Amino acid sequence: MGSPEFEDHAGDPLAGHPSTLRPLTRELVAAVLSRRGHTVAGDADGALVGRWAQGHIWFLRAGDAGELLQVRTVAAPAFAVQDVPWLHDFCNTWNRDRFWPKAFVHIDDTGQARVCGEVITDLERGVTPHQLDRLLDRGISAGCRLADEVDRFAGTARP
Repeated sequence: MGSPEFEDHAGDPLAGHPSTLRPLTRELVAAVLSRRGHTVAGDADGALVGRWAQGHIWFLRAGDAGELLQVRTVAAPAFAVQDVPWLHDFCNTWNRDRFWPKAFVHIDDTGQARVCGEVITDLERGVTPHQLDRLLDRGISAGCRLADEVDRFAGTARP
């Protein structure tokens, strides 16, 4: 990833020398996702969000300078609050057996429980477009695996 040309194209976050570290910006994340053909939109808080497989994925920046990249997946199936204990068991097993994404249960404002996953990377020193492409790709693919697994057991008999 990164422009094969080393000249600067004003306004293009992917232009410039491919090995030059850049600060993590919303524009850079959007450009890398767009280059891969992914469609994302801004939400009310300014974060980027898109739909993949069986869930939505948010691309957030956190930290004092926006240097932390957070790729957060929210699996589509919603569960009742009484399902939370076995959802915790699912997440604990997932987290024991896999490194990415970290899985957890979130109860939304409507009282529905959802399984979420997140990958967080500290990019305080910057990131190249190629590195960011790899990080986003891994965050998306790991989040999709989690959402697919949650979708598989949604609607089935539970303990």
